Amino acid sequence: MNAKHDDKGDSQAHRAEAPNSETNPKTAPVGGADHSNREKDPDDWTTGDEPMTGAQASYLKTLSEEAGEGFDGDLTKAEASKRIDALQDKTGRGA
Repeated sequence: MNAKHDDKGDSQAHRAEAPNSETNPKTAPVGGADHSNREKDPDDWTTGDEPMTGAQASYLKTLSEEAGEGFDGDLTKAEASKRIDALQDKTGRGA
């Protein structure tokens, strides 16, 4: 019975650990530059030409109303992201 318990302990001890920010290429800074996906240029998105998401549309509607500008519901994901950035700057909601 103890052998089974020890086997479980050994298998848990040898489990691979999840990569941390120092080893994960999507979050680790390389040469001082941030290469994470959160900073990727919308023009470089592989899905950037797809229709904007529901979340983008909702936020874009809110920002458009606050900025007193029209809302275009036919934007792509990349176009919506750029529009959101511009309207955040205009409304002061940008980070």
